[in-house]
Amino acid sequence: MNQAQLLAALAPEIEAINRALEANLTTHVPFISQVGRHILLSGGKRVRPLLFVLSARLCGCRSNHLADFSTIFEYLHAATLLHDDVVDAATVRRGTSTANTIWGNQAVILVGDFLLAKALSLAVTTDRLKVLQVLAHATTMMAEGEILQLLHARNLDLTEEEYFEVIHRKTAVLMSAACQIGAIVSGAPPEQEEALARFGLNLGLTFQLVDDILDFTGDERQLGKPVANDLKEGRITLPFIAALKRADEAGRRRLRELAREVRPEHAGEIRDLLESCGALEYARGLARKYTRAAQDHLRLFPECPEKGYFWGITEMLLARTS
Repeated sequence: MNQAQLLAALAPEIEAINRALEANLTTHVPFISQVGRHILLSGGKRVRPLLFVLSARLCGCRSNHLADFSTIFEYLHAATLLHDDVVDAATVRRGTSTANTIWGNQAVILVGDFLLAKALSLAVTTDRLKVLQVLAHATTMMAEGEILQLLHARNLDLTEEEYFEVIHRKTAVLMSAACQIGAIVSGAPPEQEEALARFGLNLGLTFQLVDDILDFTGDERQLGKPVANDLKEGRITLPFIAALKRADEAGRRRLRELAREVRPEHAGEIRDLLESCGALEYARGLARKYTRAAQDHLRLFPECPEKGYFWGITEMLLARTS
């Protein structure tokens, strides 16, 4: 199925997830709901909750509570976005002002803490200790990833291995947990649980690689943030790492000069330098590699609508432009 057909087929699930996100955001402090709605309901692909719902259904679960449980992963993701924007002093996300520019850093950090607590309280309602164990491991690794990213800020000598260590923890581990926990709540056998965990991990690596490519090649209106914004904020990602390795001496020198002070008018030159030395195509090749690895882990499962949706999601995330 093409992307339009896939999104139409998944529309009921996404609508149910959106209703659950708003319903579970109830609190005695209206301000929390106000900030929470700003980050949760101003866009987003709902990839992580969808991965959970489809994993559970792929393993035979037909519970009416899947949409509610799925909000665990969107709340965790939103909490990290709120904290990221404070750390990065970001002003724009998804084409709108970040919460920290509207309500201030202190308030936003505390609302992020609330969303984390809310996710854990929902996890308890699954009544499965292993769900909490997987989530605890994932959130620990996510915190490590954020700290590693901070320590590596503006490090133009960052290696490819160090980059993958960051994105494994920062991005891929939550997608892996969403898929694995879908299997756990379904009571799936260990081999299916492991296959879905690995599927989510490889999909998460693809997702972040594509994000990092789009930071240099995307359209600002579609991205909802300036082009080369990651580099401007000091995040050295795979396309830039690859370019520093593949460019000639003059190209490497110019890239290092541009990285010291990234200006909007330099975005095109940076993109051209990355393209000309093959760095962008190298990154695209790795994204395709991890997509195929994710798809390989689906072969364990019999043909069914959910398997088809998963296959479509992998292709859609690989080809996305925002």
